[in-house]
Amino acid sequence: MRYALAVEYNGAPFSGWQRQKHSRSVQEVLEVALGRVADHPIVIAAAGRTDAGVHANAQIVHFDTTVDRLDKAWVLGTNSHLPAAVSVHWVSQVSDDFHARYKAVSRRYRYTILNRKARPGCGAEYLAWVNQPLDDQRMHEAAQQLLGNHDFSAFRSAQCQASHANRHLLEVAVSRVEDRVYIDVLGNAFLHNMVRIIAGTLIKIGRGERPAEWVKDLLESGDRTKAGATAAAAGLCFVQANYPPEFGVPDFSLSSQVFR
Repeated sequence: MRYALAVEYNGAPFSGWQRQKHSRSVQEVLEVALGRVADHPIVIAAAGRTDAGVHANAQIVHFDTTVDRLDKAWVLGTNSHLPAAVSVHWVSQVSDDFHARYKAVSRRYRYTILNRKARPGCGAEYLAWVNQPLDDQRMHEAAQQLLGNHDFSAFRSAQCQASHANRHLLEVAVSRVEDRVYIDVLGNAFLHNMVRIIAGTLIKIGRGERPAEWVKDLLESGDRTKAGATAAAAGLCFVQANYPPEFGVPDFSLSSQVFR
């Protein structure tokens, strides 16, 4: 049987999503917890990898097992073996052709910036802090140049292992709620550090250091060294991946506050 699940986590205590030899990852603790419920080793596949310090609202995962358990039993049993920073909140059996990574049609991320003079006291692990005033409307205007299919070579890290840099962004929005500035991005797929480099670039524009048209110039240049710095990992949250409706994966982004 194949199951899908949604797991949320605070990425601060982990070396990232992917299992590592010498440090603790989210994948490792989730596979161990699922294995204890199934009473056999479990190997999981996820919609996407997150770096150290990056969070997830609903990382979608699938796994195979011969063990028959109620959905509620998978949730409660797995959570009883997980550290406090990780929580499974949905499990359901899916068809054998479901794949968390390859069947995803889009992925959504949110980058959250605390924009005020004073540093954060509470919730600092979920925020990037920018103490200079940000013009969120100007950032939003600049971000619209990212929409559509582009070569995002200027917005990927030197360690990116993707075979090409062409990606399609469906939505890019910058908004403000009091002293929080949100960068919401929806695309078919993302390159390594792509959202964080987009955030770092838009922050420079929001501070008035670059014009809004700079984004177009960066896309045309394909030069990573010309773009903004990679923004802090703490501000980034993988909201969720989206799938064709026949797989029955809920849209968690509609009901979640996404670490506000």
